[in-house]
Amino acid sequence: MTVAGINKICVVGAGNMGHQIALSAALAGYKVVCTDISPEILAKAEQFADTYLPERVAKGKLSEEAAKAARANISFTSDLKEAAGDADLVIEAILEKLELKRKVFAQLDEICPPHTILATNSSFIVSSKIVDVTNRPGKVCNMHFFNPALVMKLVEVVKGPHTSEETAGTVMEVCKSMGKIPVLLQKEIYGFLVNRILAAINQEALYLYDMGIASYEDIDNAVVYALGHPMGPFRLMDLTGIDLSYYIGMERYQETGDPTHKPSPIVVEKFVKKEWGRKTGKGFYDYSKK
Repeated sequence: MTVAGINKICVVGAGNMGHQIALSAALAGYKVVCTDISPEILAKAEQFADTYLPERVAKGKLSEEAAKAARANISFTSDLKEAAGDADLVIEAILEKLELKRKVFAQLDEICPPHTILATNSSFIVSSKIVDVTNRPGKVCNMHFFNPALVMKLVEVVKGPHTSEETAGTVMEVCKSMGKIPVLLQKEIYGFLVNRILAAINQEALYLYDMGIASYEDIDNAVVYALGHPMGPFRLMDLTGIDLSYYIGMERYQETGDPTHKPSPIVVEKFVKKEWGRKTGKGFYDYSKK
């Protein structure tokens, strides 16, 4: 069941997070348009939808009727006006770069109707750093999904000092209608809930590796088999993208000037070599043969 007043959702950014968020919404019954400036990324996103849904049917996880309905609900375009012009909710899922997000939100504010909620999927950049480029402060917030968005249940909904109760409540209900478990942060804080905890673990894991205390494989094994985590911090960085770890670290360092916030030496090395994890076939682990 969809949320009253939210009929069409636009997802800006068709990368791994964006197209999975879009497909999650389409499966929930929303009309969804996924947009990106890259034709190649859009093509991959559409191919994913065409592959994923039949696979779910074949595995008995989804009925053929539901798969057909979801595919009919989702479309892909490079035209932002076409995608967002009549959207009730826009979820931005582009690169974790503040200036890019501000540019997109300024465009969306001009394109979208006054009632449209503008949410950023950013995992670290709070909406109060973006809201001033819009004329709808009460309708701007964070709506942070986790990777892979089709699997992970949790969504962090973060209220900025500008976000209205109505907006936060609506976004929470949209998350629930998508089968997610939303948590509401009443105040903005860097890293939100999950990533603050995760960052502390990653920082310590990277320190132990950089200092030559243990290999990344042994650190991962320690976290999995002693702490009970489903995967270790290095495999998780490979999954979410080492480039993302680099961008987040640099954004934080530029904001604070604190050298301790710089990305780890091994993260910088991997970033420069474009060994970004699963997406490139190699990160800390090698995925080229899988």
